[in-house]
Amino acid sequence: MAHSKERPTAEQIELAEAQIVEQSKRIDFYITEYSVEILAQKVRDGEYVVPAYQREFTWEDRRKSRFIESLIMGLPIPFIFFWEMPDGRLEIVDGSQRLRTIAEFIYGGLALGELDPLTHLSGFQFDDLPESRQRKIKNRSVRGIVLNEHADEAARLDMFERINTGSKNANTAEIRRGALAGPFIELVMELADEPLLAQLAPISAKAKKERGYEELVTRFFAYGDGLENYRDRPSDFLFAYSKKMNEEFASDSELADRYRQRFKTVLDFVSQNFPFGFKKTETGAATPRTRFESIAIGVALALEEKPEIADRAADQVDVGSWINLPEFQRITSSDGANAIARLRGRIEFVKDKLVGDGND
Repeated sequence: MAHSKERPTAEQIELAEAQIVEQSKRIDFYITEYSVEILAQKVRDGEYVVPAYQREFTWEDRRKSRFIESLIMGLPIPFIFFWEMPDGRLEIVDGSQRLRTIAEFIYGGLALGELDPLTHLSGFQFDDLPESRQRKIKNRSVRGIVLNEHADEAARLDMFERINTGSKNANTAEIRRGALAGPFIELVMELADEPLLAQLAPISAKAKKERGYEELVTRFFAYGDGLENYRDRPSDFLFAYSKKMNEEFASDSELADRYRQRFKTVLDFVSQNFPFGFKKTETGAATPRTRFESIAIGVALALEEKPEIADRAADQVDVGSWINLPEFQRITSSDGANAIARLRGRIEFVKDKLVGDGND
């Protein structure tokens, strides 16, 4: 069947190319190799920096044992990613669990669990191996990729997330929680546990475990405060915003209360006026992120522009007259959802409908 989608315009192609060039500048690197012995020594001596977003994610014993078994068998070890810090130390962008497991085995007395196929090594510690085998393990090399100073903090976090997509490691919300601990993140975590939010915006158990509510709350504040520095890259934008707001919250003790009230006011308005909350249907068990963004932020902006709508009865607000329109379904679809034009469009649609009492 022929593909009917229009081809990109010359302007769109130029913008895409400029974005590729800009992002590529952040990922400049060189490749090197280290012996297992050197890696273990550096971990033991604290010469590698483990960033906060990786510290709480610890391999279980079985995974450690399987990794050491692979190392002993001579199987290829995935690249370790580092960032060369201004003081010359190396921050581990990805691979901290591998490095810490190596150090724990060689210097920390890690005893191997049940193995397969090396069943006879089960229960062994490094010192139980003959010296010849110890030397062979220490001599094995592991390749590393070292990023230079152009790889800023957001780029390194993005790389960590991409490398670990589909694994048990951190996602973007978890990364922000670990890397940017502070008063704003604390408020996000608090509001993510609001019972009314769970009632109005149900998400799957998996999404909840992966900090899905924290992601929604962060987007609510970040996009609601303005999109001037947004470049169609949500992860970078949300990271920079969260970092800035941590500083602002720390310098203004009343700011958290204002933001908390802003969020709860929106939840109350949605509860009173939107028949299905943030869901698409009454029995919906999931909440599309685009739909949440459009309704939550659109409501917040409408209340800011026209506070008196908060005092109107639900039949006067009349959300039902437009919430199921094909236009709203289209602008809250996932196609191109993170493009700034689509993001602004769906937020302003809701705001304009509410400010105009739904009768535009």
